[in-house]
Amino acid sequence: MTARKFIFWLHLGTGIGAGLVIAIMCVTGAVLAFENQIIAWAERDARLVPTPPAGATRLSVDETLAAFARAHPEVKPQSFTVSRDPAAAVLISAGREDNYYVDPFDGAIRQPASSVARNLMQRLTEWHRWLGQSGGARAPARFLTGVCNLALLFLALSGAVLWWPRKWRTKGLRRSLWFLRQASGRAREWNWHNVIGFWLLPVLITLSATGVVLSFRPVNDWIFRLAGDSPPGRNAGPVRPAPLLLTAPSSGARPLEAAALLDCVRREFPHWQSITMFLDPRNPAAGQGGRPPAFLTVKSTDAWPRVATSDVALDPFTGAVRHIDAFRDLSPGRRARTWIRFLHSGEALGAGGQMIAGLGCLGGCLLVYTGFALAWRRFRGEKKISPAAEPNGLG
Repeated sequence: MTARKFIFWLHLGTGIGAGLVIAIMCVTGAVLAFENQIIAWAERDARLVPTPPAGATRLSVDETLAAFARAHPEVKPQSFTVSRDPAAAVLISAGREDNYYVDPFDGAIRQPASSVARNLMQRLTEWHRWLGQSGGARAPARFLTGVCNLALLFLALSGAVLWWPRKWRTKGLRRSLWFLRQASGRAREWNWHNVIGFWLLPVLITLSATGVVLSFRPVNDWIFRLAGDSPPGRNAGPVRPAPLLLTAPSSGARPLEAAALLDCVRREFPHWQSITMFLDPRNPAAGQGGRPPAFLTVKSTDAWPRVATSDVALDPFTGAVRHIDAFRDLSPGRRARTWIRFLHSGEALGAGGQMIAGLGCLGGCLLVYTGFALAWRRFRGEKKISPAAEPNGLG
């Protein structure tokens, strides 16, 4: 058996064994690539405010928070988010899933009429990561999806080897690079499998390789070590800045209003897209005699990767910037890990990257279909495609 034949049979066997799970991950991944946009669209009734009447005055952030406090005195807000989009409501968060939208013109509290989209995305995430399993069954399911990510990486690399023509003939090469309109049956499936695999090869390698890192902790730790970092602990939480001890204000000094603090951040980040201000002290200096600063998180349109944010600490009495933790300030390992996480969904490159990731997932679905169809025809003993139509002769 030649090396090419050996690779072919490994490719075929791996595809048959892992194809179903790969198809599930590709179908769910194609939708999850646009998770945030889908939820935002489905909840637009709450997230976007109606066009205000002519001459309407926008409430200040402090007035918006006061309106929320009057409507929900039992809720303790943890943060609020303002957007540069003038049609966006102010988001007030009281927990991970407890969010409220406030109309910045009349202070009305708005909540989505339906949670179907959000619940659907959660369910698709469960299938994408754990094949719909819960509890103790998630660990083996996650291992299985990790193995299938590794299988997809092998299929992409071995497919590139098998695609490589034995003889570079213009006619045969054309059949491997573009779709044939008149092809049908096995010839069409072979053509689709080769063309989709060729054009989406970099995307499939990226999606599968990043999936392997996200699936296996030893690989994740290896990324940190490769970058010269120590891997985070198994239960490590988010990285917090070092304690900040601010000088006590003069007697009678009053902290600035939230609107004034937001203005300070807007001046510091002229390309800001959204700003989140935390209303509860998160600084470890609190309770140790130190005066905690005001903490805000900024997302900018010029950030790279697109999901990157900057954490800002302000003096709550003067508005002076005391500390900024930007993406560039993270350790090399955490920067690499962030890129890997959001390249997997395409979000690191913005909407264009999400489109490419979604297209790659759809292409993966077609590769599974055409691969199964070709395998079925082979095992049924159907006549092979002629060598002129199939440059690698492995149909």
